[in-house]
Amino acid sequence: MSAKKANLSGELKKYFGFSTFKGQQEQIIENLLSGKDIFVLMPTGGGKSLCYQLPALISEGTAIVVSPLIALMKNQVDAVNGLSSDDGVAHVLNSSLNKTQTKQVFDDIKGGKTKLLYVAPESLIKDDYLDFLKEVKISFVAIDEAHCISEWGHDFRPEYRNLKSIIDRIADVPVIALTATATPKVQDDIQKTLGMTDALVFKESFNRPNLYYEVRPKVNIDKEIVRFINHHKGKSGIIYCLSRRKVEEFAQLLQVNGINALPYHAGLDQKVRVANQDKFLMEEVDVIVATIAFGMGIDKPDVRFVIHYDFPKSLESYYQETGRAGRDGGEGYCLAFYDPKDIEKLEKFLAQKPVSEREIGLQLLNEVVGYAETSMSRRQYILCYFGENFDPVKGDGADMCDNSSDPPKLKDATADLTRTLELIRDTGEKFKSKDLISVIVGKENAVTKSYKLEQTSYFGFGKAEKDNYWKTILRQATVQGFLQKDIETYGVLKMSEKARNFLNSEAKETFLIAEDREFDLSQTKAESEQVQMQASSGLDQNLFSQLKDLRKKVAKKHGIPPYTVFMDPSLEDMTVQYPVSLDEIAKIYGVGEGKAKKYGKEFADFIKTYVEENNIERTQDMVLKQVANKSSHKVFIIQSTDKKIDLEDIARAKNLSMTELLKEMESIVYQGTKLNIDYYIEDNFDEDIVDGFMEFMTESESDSMKVLLDEFGDELSDEEVRMLRIKFISDVAN
Repeated sequence: MSAKKANLSGELKKYFGFSTFKGQQEQIIENLLSGKDIFVLMPTGGGKSLCYQLPALISEGTAIVVSPLIALMKNQVDAVNGLSSDDGVAHVLNSSLNKTQTKQVFDDIKGGKTKLLYVAPESLIKDDYLDFLKEVKISFVAIDEAHCISEWGHDFRPEYRNLKSIIDRIADVPVIALTATATPKVQDDIQKTLGMTDALVFKESFNRPNLYYEVRPKVNIDKEIVRFINHHKGKSGIIYCLSRRKVEEFAQLLQVNGINALPYHAGLDQKVRVANQDKFLMEEVDVIVATIAFGMGIDKPDVRFVIHYDFPKSLESYYQETGRAGRDGGEGYCLAFYDPKDIEKLEKFLAQKPVSEREIGLQLLNEVVGYAETSMSRRQYILCYFGENFDPVKGDGADMCDNSSDPPKLKDATADLTRTLELIRDTGEKFKSKDLISVIVGKENAVTKSYKLEQTSYFGFGKAEKDNYWKTILRQATVQGFLQKDIETYGVLKMSEKARNFLNSEAKETFLIAEDREFDLSQTKAESEQVQMQASSGLDQNLFSQLKDLRKKVAKKHGIPPYTVFMDPSLEDMTVQYPVSLDEIAKIYGVGEGKAKKYGKEFADFIKTYVEENNIERTQDMVLKQVANKSSHKVFIIQSTDKKIDLEDIARAKNLSMTELLKEMESIVYQGTKLNIDYYIEDNFDEDIVDGFMEFMTESESDSMKVLLDEFGDELSDEEVRMLRIKFISDVAN
């Protein structure tokens, strides 16, 4: 097994340029290659597609990949063909091809060239396709976006239900089904429908630690979004709106304000829709304003922000849509604007549905309102919804939400809740929140007059506070289970058993509500932290920007999206390593042999010129000579620090000086890998100095040795400063 594992790792490096697998990818691939059926539940950005792309590339025959969207197929085919120096490794087979193109696909499969064939379920039932596929060697079948199979899923496609019988007609091969979101009920339905109840199930955590979650009130929203995008100039982002009209209007507003944006929704002409999507993928446009029709399976790893102009109808939709940010593990900012009136509109819409649909819809909306109004960690709230526990203090990404990085002030509103519940009880539980608030703040309207509510002792008891405060009380009372909205008489608030017990008890539980945050148009704490991290990341920003332009040109020449040439983390690594030959390009993070051969020369030549023109002294000129040992050093260093071995002993074992060891360690953490050297720091450093150093690094605009030695040179040696900098980068940036 160890030889096989080593071989898999070699293939991973060769095709994808990664040294290690993510999560359970390796186990999944090993089991698929040994002929087992597999069910994979993995969040967006977790590396699902690699679970079938790599085994297909190294297996005999062709793997069939069933996918729901033509746009997604084209996207993935471009990406896979970019991994190899040969064309035709991946093909699409669908209604968009003419006869000549279809013949080319068939010829490439027969010639053993094609390893992945992407098809829509509708295409698979065509007799001529079926007859052809029966005659060729099929390695396995992968079903992407497998939740489309289940009528309980949020994106059900009836044509997916027949896949089992179609696959059986083609070949007796293993099946791998993959989805980024599925409740236990959906998961069960997928496996039954595909006849794979004995499949091995692999579940990854739903936690995406690199995503930052924030909810703001919907105030000055247009100005807020324009400001936000201008703070993230040149970065890719998606803005979701619930209506097509709003998509069109807001895209125009952004354009007028100098932002490179386009609309996307199902009502647009198909050619326009496809063209707009392609422009976004090819980085000709920065921002797409879209309805939820946009994005399922869109394989663009460098979306840096997802903004919800309107709150979605369910947390599952919200999770899917925000999951399109930061799929490469880099920055991903998820900003949602919340207005209770939007929820009321959705409730009104639900009121016209059958009772069973209304009940489910209201339940989903209550979860959404709970998320918007919670004062707990938003990450904890989302993961709890998917049945996963999360430690809001020590969990991975614990500080990556507004409630954690800038906790809301909590106010004790027990007395106000008590008075509000008494009002609802004593007026017969027959009023909506709007009319209850009118009574509380002492405003007459048609309802208060007809029921003579202004004559009760409750009229105006809360006029010292604004309407919004009382709305929060009523919403929080609903979220926390004191009140429920009556389904039959839309919007009327009824008391729960919990509310009756609360009123009857002498010692009441404390009812806390989060005070509204004040937002101004200055940069938020989280934004400034992210800008800071970018400023202190040690990258050559000038070269990075020029490499992005070069990537765009190379991509245009090949007719593929820029990120399929090289990902952002690969470009970042180039600005640190300055590779000037194909061999050096192949050793950059995320670049394999195929990509280096296909696209590397232009980048190596460009960087060589840049290095000469700017008189840059490359550390590579000294280090690369030992590159054969470098990867073994990396693995050895990571394993040794995991075992808490003294740094001096690690250096001795590899015959390195301490300076050389620290350089290797810096290279590891700057490429995004964690190194835990706390055990060494705790034994060898004064705690106050460590705290002071970490605080300084957090606020510093630079992580250069000059800046750090100016500040700490009297107390710490060069080597000690380097060690603490390694700890900081590992803890904070990775």
